Amino acid sequence: MKTFNTKKPSLVRTFCLTGAAAMALSACATSSSNNAAPGAASDAPMETSFNMTEPHDVLLAEWEGPNGGLPPFDLADPENPTLFRPAFDEGIARLNADMERIAQNPEAPTFQNTIVEMEKAGRELDRLGTVFFTLVSSRNTPEIQEVASVVQPQLTTAYNAISFNDALFARVKAVYDARNSSGLSPEQIRLTEKNYDDFVRAGAALDDGPQARVGEINERLSALFNDFSNRVLADEGKLITVGEQAVASLPAALRASFAAQAKDAGQSGFAVPNTRSSVDPFLTFSDDRAAREAVWRAFVNRGDNGDENDTNALIAEIVKLRAERAKLLGFESHAHYRMADTMAKTPDQAMDLMMRVWTPAVARVGEEVADMQALANAEGAGITIEPWDYRYYAEKVRKDRYALDQNEFKNYFELNNMIAASYYMADRLYGFQFEEVTGTVPTFHPDVRVYHVTNKDGSHAGYLYRDDYARAQKRSGAWQSTYRAQQHIDGQKVHPIVSNNNNFTEGADGEPTLISLDDAETLFHEFGHALHALSNNVEYPGLGGTPRDFVEFPSQVHENWVLTPEVLDQYARHYQTGEKMPQELIDKLNAARTFNQGFATVEYLADAIVDMQLHMNPNPPADFDADRFEREALEELGMPDEIVLRHRLPHFSHLFSSDAYSAGYYSYLWSDVMASDAWSAFEEAGSPWDPATARKFQSIILATGDAIPRDEAYREFRGRDPEVDALLKNRGFPTGE
Repeated sequence: MKTFNTKKPSLVRTFCLTGAAAMALSACATSSSNNAAPGAASDAPMETSFNMTEPHDVLLAEWEGPNGGLPPFDLADPENPTLFRPAFDEGIARLNADMERIAQNPEAPTFQNTIVEMEKAGRELDRLGTVFFTLVSSRNTPEIQEVASVVQPQLTTAYNAISFNDALFARVKAVYDARNSSGLSPEQIRLTEKNYDDFVRAGAALDDGPQARVGEINERLSALFNDFSNRVLADEGKLITVGEQAVASLPAALRASFAAQAKDAGQSGFAVPNTRSSVDPFLTFSDDRAAREAVWRAFVNRGDNGDENDTNALIAEIVKLRAERAKLLGFESHAHYRMADTMAKTPDQAMDLMMRVWTPAVARVGEEVADMQALANAEGAGITIEPWDYRYYAEKVRKDRYALDQNEFKNYFELNNMIAASYYMADRLYGFQFEEVTGTVPTFHPDVRVYHVTNKDGSHAGYLYRDDYARAQKRSGAWQSTYRAQQHIDGQKVHPIVSNNNNFTEGADGEPTLISLDDAETLFHEFGHALHALSNNVEYPGLGGTPRDFVEFPSQVHENWVLTPEVLDQYARHYQTGEKMPQELIDKLNAARTFNQGFATVEYLADAIVDMQLHMNPNPPADFDADRFEREALEELGMPDEIVLRHRLPHFSHLFSSDAYSAGYYSYLWSDVMASDAWSAFEEAGSPWDPATARKFQSIILATGDAIPRDEAYREFRGRDPEVDALLKNRGFPTGE
């Protein structure tokens, strides 16, 4: 997942609200003009009339350090964030001054004095936001939450003022109207069009009354998003206590980790953190069915317990406000509004793809459940398969059918080895090399590791920050953020600074951290986002982002390199013996590649369909009930009884921590169609390491941002549009062949 910035016009698109504050999701996705990476600060000083004299000015200042500077995380104390409030006041004032200067320029509007100047505006605020919202995602203390609750609406108000600045919009419109007769380059024309479209989509062309109401809605949504995030985080911070019998069948490393969790919390016995990275393996390996159900219920009911962390009322208000805003802006529904600048274009296009995959996926689930029920019956279990049984019995079937034990396989996936494997991939495909410099630069937590990234010739390419372990006050899931985006304005080259953030369960003291195949693919997925940002080569930061339904494509395709023979041979070494993974085990794994794809696809796809249906409704009822909507939608869809949504609505942060993935969760599937088809290009070339295909992929797909439409870029890379059959084949579903 890639993180994205809050809703605002492209002129300040370089600033990003990440993580729990603005789900810039899990990148982790508004639109091509609103998902540029955060903190695109220049390596050169910004022209400003302000003096840096107050203590909080250190958070606004140019970053110090090598290669254009690095984020000053040592200046940000999550337990005592007193400098942030005045720093945001000052940063917003400077942004406003920048924008007013542009709006009141007496010279005739030109691309250079309007569009380019807006691209460069507000860099102090960019830098400040990068530091603060990294803490919101990764060290979200009560003190940080309190500041965020004030800052979020404050920022929304500031961005509304920019969007609704008539003089500024008039200048942008003048450049837009003359774009084809002003001698602009294709890239400059595209940036101008995206700026104009952003203003219009934000409400700049509305009359005063509707415009004011859109501003009110944006401010209220900002507060609701922050509240939703904090409530979900509170439920995820709870520990689920289990007994000795519940952990007896778990892998030793996992059992030790749960014991350590309990000890750290001052408890005896074992405690399971209420996050996916801990719950999923517990549900897979625990023989204690009652404990599985208890852990499962705690996990799926996050945000839905009728207590102070319940989110249902927040969801109802968010859904209604979104529908009202879409109508004011001239769109049929929030889904139509959000999809107007995506590759899919319309909700119907996305739904057509999802339903094409839904039918064979549900059919496969029927087969999987039948296999599990037969095994349970043979064991004399006397049960009917329930959702808390699915992972457990799927693993039993896997062992029975393929003699493949995930525990045995996991022994070959030690975290540091898999990180090294990802760097090997980056070097061999694109010439990137990674040297650890942890300890020489400030970080926001002792777990964070930092790497200097260079090109093959040794020249500077950027920096990568890694934060791999789960902990309290860190949001769940995995995501990539960009602390500073690549750009090349006015001849000043700015190199990217990126981060990868995971929630792996750290090994007990002295023990290695072993991860599953799914975890390894997640690691490569997020690293794919980082490679995308490191490869970017655009002049203007406003063209560095991509549409929401394209952005997951580069990350998804990189998952495929995990199981290449070269990676397995060199890096999949047994954590105790150092021996290579036996060919027999690799053969078993390959034979089981499409195993359980019915479950994986339905669990995700039901979420994407429910999301789209929820936001296609132009008039949500006054008494909207998220639980009832979810239940009725799944019943109409024909959701198998044995599966629940991967993310139930009460904790679906992709949808309700920002607008990022609202009416956009389908984008993983849309992107996966391209990823599957692009992987076929490497296969057709005869090798996943084919240099010509890798160069073409990097130069056309990764390096161009959104400087050219993404469908055109894909056709240039592949010679045609992507075909869905490759995805169906990868999942073991019938194709159209």
